Amino acid sequence: MYESSVVQYFTEKGIEQGGRERAIEALLDVLDIRFELAASDPLADRIRAIDDVQHLKQLHRAAIQVPSLEAFTDLLDADE
Repeated sequence: MYESSVVQYFTEKGIEQGGRERAIEALLDVLDIRFELAASDPLADRIRAIDDVQHLKQLHRAAIQVPSLEAFTDLLDADE
């Protein structure tokens, strides 16, 4: 019984981590396509440090709509 709940816990954590990584990748892809954001840019590092998947999804939607990289950075700064 205990072993089953431990396995379930780590399975859920793995799924959660995978969702986070996909959300980061999707967000960075949009920023790269729209604004040519380099993977080595400090902004990319800030995005990779975000743990909240819902926040990453919100930022992804914003990245699609904002008029400039500066506007996206301002939005990110306001969230911190």
